[in-house]
Amino acid sequence: MQLSRGVGKVAAAAAVGSAAMFGGTFAAPVAAAQPCPDVEVIFARGTTEAPGVGWVGQAFVDSLQKQLGDKSVNVYPVAYPASPDWPRAADGVIDTSNRVRDMVNTCPDSKMVLGGYSQGAAVMGYVTADEIPPGYIPPVGITGPMAPEIADHVAAVVLFGQPSTRFLDAISAPPITIGSLYAGKTLEQCIPDDPICTDNGGNLFAHSQYGANGMIDQAATYAADRVRA
Repeated sequence: MQLSRGVGKVAAAAAVGSAAMFGGTFAAPVAAAQPCPDVEVIFARGTTEAPGVGWVGQAFVDSLQKQLGDKSVNVYPVAYPASPDWPRAADGVIDTSNRVRDMVNTCPDSKMVLGGYSQGAAVMGYVTADEIPPGYIPPVGITGPMAPEIADHVAAVVLFGQPSTRFLDAISAPPITIGSLYAGKTLEQCIPDDPICTDNGGNLFAHSQYGANGMIDQAATYAADRVRA
């Protein structure tokens, strides 16, 4: 979420409550007629990044494509505001779940890799959850977890700088629990001193260093290995 520039705004934003939870009921967009890719990367950018996959997402895609060689890779940037208005993260959850379902229906042999950076990592964490936490009421358009069989089409989930319990508590956001069907195929990358993804980190600059410490390439290797498995 590029909180090196916007952490104060994010922490002060309205509470996300139950806004970012699970799959939506909105109609999935109709995909243009084109060959199904070997791999579909669905990536949610961080807060305040311009529409697209963001700098972490692009670095991850580039590394993954290099490691997959001649396999075809399609990239889908999650459509959501990625703004300090955290309740709008629900838009990302709905868009992601709709895209995943659409891929399962139209390209069942394609393998999907889900990824996100910071607020985008939170979006992906909520998408994979098994259940709605007790006490949280989902917003309009979100009805519950994705169907269990969908997990069979997801090869890997990679999360960079996913907001910690401390951070989520500060904005009254629901906890993130990776679902049981996805936990074994999920890699969470967190720099030890990153105050967004840890409960005791104190170096905000660390949140922007995922491209400089090898973690992006490590995540790409992890995803590539699972795609080829």
